[in-house]
Amino acid sequence: MPLSDEARALALRCEPKVNELARRMARESFEELPGYAGLPSEVKDLEVAATARYGVRLFLRRATDPHPGAGGLRLFRERAAQRAEEGFPLHLLLRSHALGMYVLWQALRDAAEPGEEGALAELVDLLLRSHHKLMGSVAETYLDERSALEAEQREQRRSLVRGFLDGALEPRQDLLEELGLGGPALVLAVALETSSDADADSGSGDSVTVRRRVRRVQTALDQTFGTELLALFDAGAGRVVVPQGGEPPHDLAQRLTRACGADVRVAMVPADTPDAVPEASRTAVEVLRVARACGFPPGLHSLDDVLLEYHLSRPGPSSRRIAALLTPVAARPELLRTVRTHLAQQQDRRRTATVLGLHPNTVDNRLARFTTLTGLDPASPRGAALTIAALLLHDTGADSVATTKGGGIRERLS
Repeated sequence: MPLSDEARALALRCEPKVNELARRMARESFEELPGYAGLPSEVKDLEVAATARYGVRLFLRRATDPHPGAGGLRLFRERAAQRAEEGFPLHLLLRSHALGMYVLWQALRDAAEPGEEGALAELVDLLLRSHHKLMGSVAETYLDERSALEAEQREQRRSLVRGFLDGALEPRQDLLEELGLGGPALVLAVALETSSDADADSGSGDSVTVRRRVRRVQTALDQTFGTELLALFDAGAGRVVVPQGGEPPHDLAQRLTRACGADVRVAMVPADTPDAVPEASRTAVEVLRVARACGFPPGLHSLDDVLLEYHLSRPGPSSRRIAALLTPVAARPELLRTVRTHLAQQQDRRRTATVLGLHPNTVDNRLARFTTLTGLDPASPRGAALTIAALLLHDTGADSVATTKGGGIRERLS
């Protein structure tokens, strides 16, 4: 809606005061904002004053020109992005714009003469109608810039953590200081279990749900240890470093399970020094894999819990031959699951049947079939040891453990 001649005349009388208004905003009015006084003088006199001057002129041009051009917010967007990069708080930035609008209103009011109340009301209406667009544009640009900067910082930190844990980056003092590591640490390998064997075999899963669960796990870990931990997750598995080490709560896995709504498996390995963290990370991943391969239920595992199984899973000249013992049942996952569960349940057929939801006779039949096809008898000490070693080596390939040094935890657990 076009302004009246009286309103345009009132706006024109304010044009000679543009520089004065800009100086007042930059050097007097904004000083009441917390943190503004600490800005460098050149920022106030150049950037802030220039932006204020541009804003006042933009408003007056729209008030006096019946056909103002489009746009006009580009400078405000540039300044908002710059303030975001500098870490200037958003609420102070928005308050400065609101305060600038108030100073402009004061100038219009002081310039109005008796009988120009209607013209003043028109200009105030224009000022209020244009201000929300400015505030929205500034806030949107600021948040977009902050989001981009934070995403870049997170990715840089992820790269540092990944390189450190994988042993690709030398643990120099500056790196350790940036990661907050200066003494002993506790390394955790964490994996969200799939809801069923079918899901595990197919590798299916809702990626959005997995990401949400991972975020909840990370939040629960931070709350449990009282600090933001170094964490590196890929899909539903990851590695976490707890500075200063210590013992985790015995119910850590249960806490994480409650937090994310899925079974969580955790392996813990202490590192006496920061230099030992990468090796502890590799060991924790292997402990997690061994515990899963042996059919242990989700929970908190340590190396001592799977010491024999861990030793049997180490590669060597006989690894491929041991892994090949399971070739006859490679296409029979139900037999492998039954044997694995039976060993984890201390060869108790009834407990095995309960865990798998089978009749005990079905368990007996599957174990007998496994022995017939492979020649391995899990009921004998030697047969049980060979079966455990074959299962552990078969799950990742006989030589993959030997060649994998710092590979992602998801690949090493799959």
